[in-house]
Amino acid sequence: MLGYLFRRLLLIVPTLLGIMIVNFAIIQAAPGGPIDVVLAELRGVSTDPTQRITGGAGGEVQAREQSSGEGRYRGAQGIDPAFLKELEREFGFDKPPVERFLNMLVKYATFDFGRSFFKDRPVVDLVLEKMPVSISLGLWTTLIVYFVSIPLGIRKAVKDGSRFDVWTSGVIIVGYAIPSFLFAVLLIVLFAGGRFLDLFPLRGLVSDGFDGFPWWRQVLDYLWHMALPVFAMTIGGFASLTMLTKNSFLDEIGKQYVVTARAKGLSERRVLYGHVFRNAMLIVIAGFPAAFVSIFFTGSLLIEIIFSLDGLGLLGFEAAINRDYPLMFATLYFFTLLGLVMKIVSDIAYTAVDPRIDFERRS
Repeated sequence: MLGYLFRRLLLIVPTLLGIMIVNFAIIQAAPGGPIDVVLAELRGVSTDPTQRITGGAGGEVQAREQSSGEGRYRGAQGIDPAFLKELEREFGFDKPPVERFLNMLVKYATFDFGRSFFKDRPVVDLVLEKMPVSISLGLWTTLIVYFVSIPLGIRKAVKDGSRFDVWTSGVIIVGYAIPSFLFAVLLIVLFAGGRFLDLFPLRGLVSDGFDGFPWWRQVLDYLWHMALPVFAMTIGGFASLTMLTKNSFLDEIGKQYVVTARAKGLSERRVLYGHVFRNAMLIVIAGFPAAFVSIFFTGSLLIEIIFSLDGLGLLGFEAAINRDYPLMFATLYFFTLLGLVMKIVSDIAYTAVDPRIDFERRS
C-alpha cells in the first residue's frame, strides 16, 4: 500500500502541471483581460484608472485622448500608448506567455500565489478570509446528506416495494427536481421575513458582536445563520446517494453468501449489518472525500449570493468577471491539488472499509 501511495503522490505533479497548462492556454486564448477591464472602467465608470492597478502608477500616468493605433485591446482607441505600456508592465504582460507561466509555476511550488490584481491583497489572505463560509456550507451539507441518505437507503432496501419505499422515493425525487437556489428563495419567503415568518437571518455567517458572545451563544448563533443555506443545499443531495445506497444493498442482499448466512439461522440484523453492510457500503463510504470536494467547490455561488454569504464561490465569480488572473490560477491550483489528494484519501477509505482490497496487487 505504501508503494501505491508513493506512486500516486508522484503522479500528482504531472497531473497538476497538465491541468495548469491547459487552463493557462485557454485563458490566453479567451477574449478580454484585466487591461480590457481597466479600459472599460476608464471609459464607463472609473474616473481614475490607476486605482485599479496593483502597485499603482501613483497617478503619474494619465489617459490622453490620442490615437494609439493598437488593436490589441478593446476600447484602446484614443488611449495614450504609454499608458497601455504602463498597464502591461503593472499586470506583467510585458513578458511573453511562456515566461509568465514558468514564473508562476516557480512561485506556486513554494505556495507564493502573489497579489490580486484588483483587490490589491495577497491571494492567500483572500482565500483564507472566505474559507469559513465555504467550509461551513460544504461540510454541513455533506454530513447531513450522508447521515440521512445512508440510513434511508438501507431502510428502503429492506422495505423494497413497500408503501414506505414508494412515498420516500417520491419525496426525494421532488426534492432533487427543485433547484437549490429556487428552494432557497422559498425558504426566505417562508421563514426569513419574506411574507410569513421571520425566524432566521438573511445576512452573514454570524451576528454583529459575535466575538463578545459566550461560547454556547456563539454556537447557537452560527447554527442559526447556517440553517437555511445548508437546508437549501442539502434538499437536492439526498436522491442520488439514497438510491445508490439502496441499490448497493439490494445487489448484495440477493447474493449467495446472504442466503447461506440466513440458512445458518443468523438474525436479519446480523446478516444486514454483519455481512451485507461492509460490501454494500464500500462505494458509498469511500466516495465521501470526493463528495465533500464536489459540494465544497461547486453549487454554492447562488446560495452565497441569496443569503449574502461572502465565500469562495462569490470570490471565484468576481475573479472570473474581473479577469483577476492571480486569484483565478491560485484557486485553480489549490482546488486541483486538494481534489487530487482527496482521490488518494478515497483509495485509503476503500482499504479501511474493506481490508481485502489491495491496490498493490492490481493487474
